[in-house]
Amino acid sequence: MNAISQFRLRRAADVLLAGGVVCHPTEAVWGLACLPGDAAAVARICELKQRDPAKGLLIVADSVARIAPLLSSLPEERQQALLQSWPGPVSWVIPDREFVPEWVRGRFDSVAVRVSDHPLTAALCRATGSCLVSTSANPAGLEPARSQSQAQRYFATAVDYYLPGRLGGRLQPSCIRDALTGDILRPG
Repeated sequence: MNAISQFRLRRAADVLLAGGVVCHPTEAVWGLACLPGDAAAVARICELKQRDPAKGLLIVADSVARIAPLLSSLPEERQQALLQSWPGPVSWVIPDREFVPEWVRGRFDSVAVRVSDHPLTAALCRATGSCLVSTSANPAGLEPARSQSQAQRYFATAVDYYLPGRLGGRLQPSCIRDALTGDILRPG
């Protein structure tokens, strides 16, 4: 990563650590991110997306170690299924009542989690020392942004920082699966 990219990454991390919302490229689409422990930032993302907070939001991590407490509630064979898919394009819905706050889980006793293989998304997690709330950059009913300019048309200055970068090359957002059964909840 060159000096300009490092500067931009640090700027994005500082914005997140200060309670802001960052728009950044992910594996397939541009996403909105904030720190999961910041209720006001999570509420802003729901407002930007016109999304019912009760639906909950997904979190991304840069490593399995960062979300290890979530895995402990799963049987060993189910843990192995998750570990074999990460880092990568599979998000798993994992039972949870303590790891992420209720304002991230919404009405559920579970949370969708992905260990990202997108270099910039993973670097943003490392730079903040945290998982991130991650959701597609689009208002409800509109297509997810596939470019920074499209995301800026959607949100303009309502987003605190746009972190430049490239998408990961996937055509579809991540597949979402049930961690206990392996059932596909949303194809990828």
